[in-house]
Amino acid sequence: MRVRRLAAWTALPLAVTLGLTACGSGGGSGSGESDPNAAVRIEIAEPQHLVPTNTNETSGSQVLSALFSPLVDYDEANKPYEVAAESVTSSDNKVWTVKLKDGYTFHNGEKVTADSYLDAWNYGAYAPNGQNSSYFFEKIAGYDDVQGEKPAAKTLSGLKKVDDLTFTVTLAEPYSEFKTMLGYTAFYPLPKAAFSAPGVLAEGYEQAPIGQGPFRMKGTWQHDAKVEVEKYDAFPGEKPKVGGVEFRIYQQPTAAYADVLSDNLDVIKTIPTENLSTAATDLGDRFQQSPASSLQVLAFPTFQKEFSNPEVRKAISMAIDRDEITKSIFKDSQQPARSFVSPVVAGYRENTIGAAGEFDPAKAKAMYEAAGGPKKIELSYNGDGGHKDWIDATCNQLKANLGVECVGNAEPKFADLLTKLKAKESVGLFRMGWVMDYPSMENYLGPLYSSNGSSNYYGYSNPEFDRLLAEGAAAATEDEAIKKYQAAEDLLAKDLPVIPLRYGQNNFGHSTKVKNVEMDLFDRIDLLKIEAVK
Repeated sequence: MRVRRLAAWTALPLAVTLGLTACGSGGGSGSGESDPNAAVRIEIAEPQHLVPTNTNETSGSQVLSALFSPLVDYDEANKPYEVAAESVTSSDNKVWTVKLKDGYTFHNGEKVTADSYLDAWNYGAYAPNGQNSSYFFEKIAGYDDVQGEKPAAKTLSGLKKVDDLTFTVTLAEPYSEFKTMLGYTAFYPLPKAAFSAPGVLAEGYEQAPIGQGPFRMKGTWQHDAKVEVEKYDAFPGEKPKVGGVEFRIYQQPTAAYADVLSDNLDVIKTIPTENLSTAATDLGDRFQQSPASSLQVLAFPTFQKEFSNPEVRKAISMAIDRDEITKSIFKDSQQPARSFVSPVVAGYRENTIGAAGEFDPAKAKAMYEAAGGPKKIELSYNGDGGHKDWIDATCNQLKANLGVECVGNAEPKFADLLTKLKAKESVGLFRMGWVMDYPSMENYLGPLYSSNGSSNYYGYSNPEFDRLLAEGAAAATEDEAIKKYQAAEDLLAKDLPVIPLRYGQNNFGHSTKVKNVEMDLFDRIDLLKIEAVK
């Protein structure tokens, strides 16, 4: 969602046995010759933003994956390999040297240089710019100096240009996974044309972003309707097999599903829950499943008095029968979640929330009343994401098991819900989905729960958690880091700022007009593999 990626749609979970598999089975049933000039149509929700450092949800990330090429991507073992980077090296995990491949140009013809990355990252880190993914630059030296209402500096002291194709990144503390981070959306470059003055984003850039990826914008972002891109012939990397993509924006996933069935849409990224039982019959082998990294939770506004007591939060968790909702709503096609990280990352442990994950309505009600839980509970969710059925089922359980009034509140769009949360408006409990930005336990913990995390919409803050996370990041080896991250996760189990509900699995479908449709762990269709059929 990426990433940081917040996920707009209902995600179906991953069987633990799939482990570290990297991407889906893909391979459509299309027949006939490929048409390299045709455009394919892919469903998304309305993005919140299309500036790389401000995009932390999956629909925006899907669009940006067409317009930009990352420094690194991930292999089948979730290890990073170079894409736009020639190399990313360090001898001490603190000072990193990034060398760029020559030949990349932005879609307006500008050459991609070290300055393209330094300008973009400095813009993203500078607090007055209000970028959602500013947090991802926290590890770079000088980050504290660009924070606050009146920062002491405008740029990160840890970023230094060596030559046109080389720059160094000095971190405040060693971090062995820094190269892994660089596949994330926030680390894309920006052209000079993106700025009207140094550090000032040009008005209108977001409506027609200029990237250096395999596709370029075709026209401008048509809000609540579509974003269109076309193949960029000067792209020096792996070429796409289609002439363009129309990212078609839907308010309701059921409408997208109907369009796929009638060949009026080529790819739906998430089969609606109400269509799961018939999808295999409706689509045949055009109904696809693959591993995902998503995690669905119910989150608490911990800054509100009625939800500030962890005992209230634990009681609500114990009043929810995850297994029953898995069976009745999701047709046993998902895995109930009782931990804060996905099974796809190293360091995952089953059932870290312990007793709070056990369905015990009698104990839950007694605990809830003793802790003074509110008489009315509101569950807010985005109405454009296919969540109504499971939200209603959850409300019914809370009514029956806690004796409270419970209502679901649908915000029209995920972007609307995020805007309210950022402003700390009262929305009650709210659903959140997380798709990893890069394969690490830290990515499930830092952005979501650290005191200044980019997606910490619940106001959770625990100095001990922050300390353990920092120690894990500075650890010399992955094993040492995982021990710290697991200790941090144990604190989350005590505080329970969110209720883990389900692990995700990609359940997607496509029309008869495309083939080789694959979806990755980050909730993105692979735009370099998909083909149109004549």
